[in-house]
Amino acid sequence: MKKRNYILTISALALLIGFLIFAHIYLDSYIVRILNMCAIYVVLALSMNLINGFTGLFSLGHAGFMAVGAYTTALFTMSKEVKMQNFFMTPIIKPLETVQWPFIAALILGGALSAIIAFLIGAPVLKLKGDYLAIATLGFSEIIRIIFTNTQSITNGALGIKGIPNTTNLGWSFGIAIFTVIFILLLINSSYGRALKAIREDEIAAESMGIGLFKHKILSFMIGAFFAGVGGGLLGNLLGTIDPNMFKFSLTFNILLIIVLGGMGSVTGTIISSFVITIAGEALRFLDESMNLGFIVIPGVAGLRMVVFSGLLMIVVLFFSNGLMGTREFSWDKFISFLTRKPLKKGGN
Repeated sequence: MKKRNYILTISALALLIGFLIFAHIYLDSYIVRILNMCAIYVVLALSMNLINGFTGLFSLGHAGFMAVGAYTTALFTMSKEVKMQNFFMTPIIKPLETVQWPFIAALILGGALSAIIAFLIGAPVLKLKGDYLAIATLGFSEIIRIIFTNTQSITNGALGIKGIPNTTNLGWSFGIAIFTVIFILLLINSSYGRALKAIREDEIAAESMGIGLFKHKILSFMIGAFFAGVGGGLLGNLLGTIDPNMFKFSLTFNILLIIVLGGMGSVTGTIISSFVITIAGEALRFLDESMNLGFIVIPGVAGLRMVVFSGLLMIVVLFFSNGLMGTREFSWDKFISFLTRKPLKKGGN
């Protein structure tokens, strides 16, 4: 059984790699960009699901960690000439003026700085629970955004940064997404992951069993922040431009929407939901534009796409109260048994 599952998993990865090569060569840039966004949202949603879904911490500070990763990766991958073009009002501080690192090194640094900030925030904040924790983390996220808006010599303030190298491609985004999935699966199936789930179910019972609450909470918070920073770096180097307004609460809400729809505490559900929501959001874009049906022209209504999209999501949530997958995960055994099961005969036999 295990050998068969390994072969099927490797085959699925090979098919994915083949599709990515095909997409890179034959598909247009718009579709490739959407695929990149899907993979980046997988990274971001899994990192938030680790904190909110698997550990049970109601954190709303993800946009702040993404901002740290995005700005760090951008500043450490841009050339000196591009930095001078951006920082024409206030010169960039001297150490950053000439620094230019490889993309992967800048991504890791962005994730590491996000994790350090998560530790500094989490040390006092993780003593709170529920709504109080959500408000505190949301507040710190806004503090980070306001700091970035006012540090002109480091982040270029409200003007933002343009001309970021478009390094993010299908290889980087899907490669890091696959690594994130494997890492999260290994973590939640380890003794640390079982401890995180125990904290989610009942903190008092977990503590009575000898589980260190603060140690495991801060570990989950830092790992989630690390991958949020990496996801932010991928996003910045995909779009080519970033500014503080990108990292408002609405960005955190979009990621929270993905994990709620997919299932709090389900890696499989998060992956499915990331693709469904990202693609559906683009597929419904025609609703914002005027439509010519031949016999009548329906004028476009700005924002109608989000109204219809929100209505569809509400219907899904009503029928799937725990999300598409709940806490269940995909397994080859269940998938094969589903495909090979025989229909019931008359009489139920």
